[in-house]
Amino acid sequence: MPDLEGLKEQAAIRAALLVESGMRVGLGTGSTAKYAIQELGRRLAAGEVRNIVGVATSEASEALARDLGIPVEPLDPRPLDLAIDGADEIDPGLNLIKGLGGALLREKLTEVQARRLVIIADHTKVVSRLGEKAPLPVEIARFGFLSTIERLRALGLGGRLRQPGAQPYVTDNGNYIFDAALPESFDPAALERQVKGTLGVVETGFFLGMAELAFVASPEGVREVRRP
Repeated sequence: MPDLEGLKEQAAIRAALLVESGMRVGLGTGSTAKYAIQELGRRLAAGEVRNIVGVATSEASEALARDLGIPVEPLDPRPLDLAIDGADEIDPGLNLIKGLGGALLREKLTEVQARRLVIIADHTKVVSRLGEKAPLPVEIARFGFLSTIERLRALGLGGRLRQPGAQPYVTDNGNYIFDAALPESFDPAALERQVKGTLGVVETGFFLGMAELAFVASPEGVREVRRP
């Protein structure tokens, strides 16, 4: 079995090398993104970069960055020089599914303002089509959530409300997540429009046409994948 944590860290270190002094950097969320935040903290402490500022995509990432001495600012209309984040699925066109960690809304709000979105992942996240391995996380309002789920089911989406314990999972924004099972054949852009247009839906985990570059680590090494 390959050491997936080690592979995630290798990809994260490669991406963190793109950060230069003075940059405003989007800090992703999740088990892979944490390695990028840790490496940025190390580079800052070692004096390899100076005057960088992070914009975090979750409360957890903000807390980690502050613990490592990385200054963190709230998201505002200014563009970010770079954002680094993981993904749950990466298709051949560098379209993504994100959100199994629950931060999809804040991730998308932050990363849409980045001049460059760089994805870091291990090789198990690469798929031939979106939905091959992972569900599509859909953030939905808590009020009337059962009605929203019925509307999503009417679009032909299976799946379930995310509920890791006795109570449903609640995002940093106070919403629920419906993990939608995708059909074998669909147009991601068209389906995203349908789901986003469904009353009660806040955001989807489709990140289409946003990523410029991915560092994908496997036992053979780290390869760069660029958007066609």
